[in-house]
Amino acid sequence: MPLPGGDFLLFITRLSIQGFLACGALENPLTKSKDVNPAGARMVLADLQMLRDKTSGNLGADEENSLNKAIEDLGGWVNKLPEAGAPAEA
Repeated sequence: MPLPGGDFLLFITRLSIQGFLACGALENPLTKSKDVNPAGARMVLADLQMLRDKTSGNLGADEENSLNKAIEDLGGWVNKLPEAGAPAEA
């Protein structure tokens, strides 16, 4: 069975999951651990923001709302991550 592709909402969901995995908000199904990768999380957030900028005026209402919600939710997690070079909180 082929994997689904070409669906914008599914694409946003997949990117969001990558971001939440990088934030440590979700358990990695392969490693069974919650690993934090602040640089990776920030990269995914920047990609979602770039996607919003590049598709502005070209999305349906549900697509636009989903993209904005993904950016808002992931941004909340990313803002809690330590800055580069800062010690992680215990």
